[in-house]
Amino acid sequence: MNRSHRIPNLAFLVLVPNIATLFGQLPIPVPGQPPVQPGQPAGRGGRGGRGAQPAEPVKQVVAPIPTAVEVTGPGDFFETFMDDWDDIKKTQIPAKATYAKFNYEAKEYVISGATSAGAPYKTRIVIRKPKDNAKFNGLILAESMHPSGNPWVFHFTQLYAMTTGVIGLEILTTTPAGLAAANPSRYKDLVVPNGAANDILAQAGALIKSDHQDNPLLGLGVRKMILAGSSASAAAAQNYLSNAHMAQRLAGMKPIYDGFMPTSANGQIPAIDVPTILVPTMREVFAGNGTTQPDNDKLRVYEFAGMAHIDSRIAGAYYPDPCKDPISRYPLGAEMAVALDKLFTWVDKGIAPPHADRFYVDFNPDNKPELDRNKGSLFALDEFGNVKGGIRNTYVDVPVKSFHVPDEPASPRISNPHYTIAARRTGGADPDAQLCGLANFEIPLSKEQLKKLYKNPQDYTKKVAQRYDDLVKQGWALPLYREMVIAEASRMTLQ
Repeated sequence: MNRSHRIPNLAFLVLVPNIATLFGQLPIPVPGQPPVQPGQPAGRGGRGGRGAQPAEPVKQVVAPIPTAVEVTGPGDFFETFMDDWDDIKKTQIPAKATYAKFNYEAKEYVISGATSAGAPYKTRIVIRKPKDNAKFNGLILAESMHPSGNPWVFHFTQLYAMTTGVIGLEILTTTPAGLAAANPSRYKDLVVPNGAANDILAQAGALIKSDHQDNPLLGLGVRKMILAGSSASAAAAQNYLSNAHMAQRLAGMKPIYDGFMPTSANGQIPAIDVPTILVPTMREVFAGNGTTQPDNDKLRVYEFAGMAHIDSRIAGAYYPDPCKDPISRYPLGAEMAVALDKLFTWVDKGIAPPHADRFYVDFNPDNKPELDRNKGSLFALDEFGNVKGGIRNTYVDVPVKSFHVPDEPASPRISNPHYTIAARRTGGADPDAQLCGLANFEIPLSKEQLKKLYKNPQDYTKKVAQRYDDLVKQGWALPLYREMVIAEASRMTLQ
């Protein structure tokens, strides 16, 4: 079944001292899919499709190595790793506290070079790494800085990344105007020409893998590096994957990036020589537009049941909640880390991950509860209102809530929003609608449903633990997040 692929709008850039918050790109739904394996017809939900088409031969060149200089002033480093929200203590967690918790540090460098068209550029990279270099595990998670100013994939998967010793590499590939406005004395000389993103990604990656004296990670033992992204930064990764990966190479024509992981994204992945895991969320797929591309020997598409476009559980701008229905507390990071771990294992150890079911769609809006029908959802839903299919987790398999997409802004708008929302409510802008449109919302199950499912809170917690352990054995949950999930289950009162 053919469907048009539609390109998401770019995000608005919101930069304020010490925090950058997504008001994002309200994503235009783009194609998602059902459980389809290579060579098989469409599975339940009716979303089959063509495989990746062979790439046209390209002229390969060795990417030049840019110069790099560490930046320590003047003025303060502009921190783009946004504040987190502690849902237990009901407080914001600044980036410095997160780094201290994991014994990490952030270092800033300016890299300079020229694009393939000869235009000079000067941009920044931020390296987030263990303070103790011996804790580095040899794996790098690179991503283009999101236009909102955050390294979203590293941020979402922070527990996994910073516990296991992954280094985060954030690369500025878009306008530096927001940085320059925040600290002119430090960033006024940054220059990023239009259309330079692919060259910058290639050259920054080549620097990190080189033995050049300017390499900030020289001697640390980099083994593999992937390029990821979320939403707009996923679009940057997909653009590079499609148009630069096979052309810009290391010496010996080896790939600069060993794998790709676009998240909160969709679209067709071309045939390339390294693995890709594409992670569409419910936001990209709910209207029945899921990617129709089947898995192949270099591609997996992972759709996690319950996952939203953004992790409203921890994103500070959602507190106080500006949305009509309660924002989802689903732990997006715990599921995204499953995909990240499988990609790192694939590129580092050569172990291909399993295929997985896609979300089920039934293309019938009329059989949905009103709250889903009114939003145009075409998901096939279970008796509790959660999507069928996809990669499963305890939140949908041992339910106390159902997860729906998308949320809407409260009407009237709340009077005490997060200060970044308040700052954007000018000139007719509606940041509440933008932010809520990225989030899922959750609806508690009825007392009757809960009574049918669980004898008491202890029975619920026991079933969550049993299901989580089953998922760990199946490879669809990480032991690292077990304590968090069980602790959360134990706090449920089932009332």
